[in-house]
Amino acid sequence: MTSSPAEHNVVLVGAGHAHLAALRLFGINREPRMRLTLITRHALAPYSGMLPGVIAQHYSAAEAHIDTEPLCRLAGAELCIDEAIGLDLANRRVVCRHAAPIAYDSLSLDIGSTAGLQDIAGVAAHTVPVKPIDQVLLRIEAARGRILAAKGSARIGVVGGGPGGIEVMLALQHRLAEDLAAAGLDCTGLAFVVITAGPDLLPELPVGARRRIARILKDRNIEVRLNSRVTEVMAGAVIVNGCEEIDVDEIFWSTHAEAAPWLRKTGLALDARGFVRVTESLQSVSHHDVFAVGDIAAFAGRDLPKSGVYALRCGPPLARNLRRRVQGRPLQPFKPQRHVLYLISTGDRYVVGTRNGLTFEGRWAWRLKDWLDRSFIESFRSAAMDPAGLPKPETNS
Repeated sequence: MTSSPAEHNVVLVGAGHAHLAALRLFGINREPRMRLTLITRHALAPYSGMLPGVIAQHYSAAEAHIDTEPLCRLAGAELCIDEAIGLDLANRRVVCRHAAPIAYDSLSLDIGSTAGLQDIAGVAAHTVPVKPIDQVLLRIEAARGRILAAKGSARIGVVGGGPGGIEVMLALQHRLAEDLAAAGLDCTGLAFVVITAGPDLLPELPVGARRRIARILKDRNIEVRLNSRVTEVMAGAVIVNGCEEIDVDEIFWSTHAEAAPWLRKTGLALDARGFVRVTESLQSVSHHDVFAVGDIAAFAGRDLPKSGVYALRCGPPLARNLRRRVQGRPLQPFKPQRHVLYLISTGDRYVVGTRNGLTFEGRWAWRLKDWLDRSFIESFRSAAMDPAGLPKPETNS
């Protein structure tokens, strides 16, 4: 890729939520000197908030994905369907799996995270990782096929006590019950278990929300195994705490998030888990021409959950700081929201929610989540179809 001296090459690696929001903003109000490139493995970017609904068949896969092609056209960005596998920081180039290296003046990483698979024997061979999200639907469909082939006689486990794994478990239980009923089969042969090393499920949520989720799991006959650290995975079973065997036919892995392994070879400053350490302006602490947002970013002195709730809010400040860097202006800090709205779907158009310590639940909460999720997706489709009809963001902030 070549550029004129007047151009500033901005390369976005990954079609995470923050990058999609930044592209939308650049499309609404383009920066004349900026030349944009998006590198992503797939043209269709999944929206994590709707994936449990896709599993439960409340949405089609198309409804829960954002097409990056019209979004890139809106922003005047080049779309490169490829996978970044390394960085040449000295020469400011992104190393891709297939394409030639892509040069940048400013680079942003929004590549999400992966499920931690490396340290436990058998995990890679015998489990279905819930992350990265752009691959999970195909893996879940394959697992559904195996369960239906067994005529619904299966014990299904999720390893991990966070929101992602629990939402997948409840959505899959709902979907399989409908599948088996449609096939004229009995669903009493299905059993479900959540296995977590911690003393509680959903430790990041208030006690009230945890109690509501625990009640729902109990009502739906989902076994919960607390204080059960998986130390080995075999075909058809997991070993917990080094000694106890739990029979499980299908194992979904949703433990703590980890960073892409190739980042460790780049020379970027990383935290202990391999995430890119960033300043308040979203810049790498070691390379100020590199930005990182979403799950892949690690803020100094601030341990934010690896959650799409925070990733979404990174989009506007990222766009603003990339624009200011192109213009040679001082960058501004990103200030995460203090009060976060969590909406945990339970498979059957029912939601448990929490914000600012308050908890609630109901079908009305599912309708709220459905409206928020559909509005989020529609904001990108509307922008791509009619950017002139959208308000322009302020450029002097």
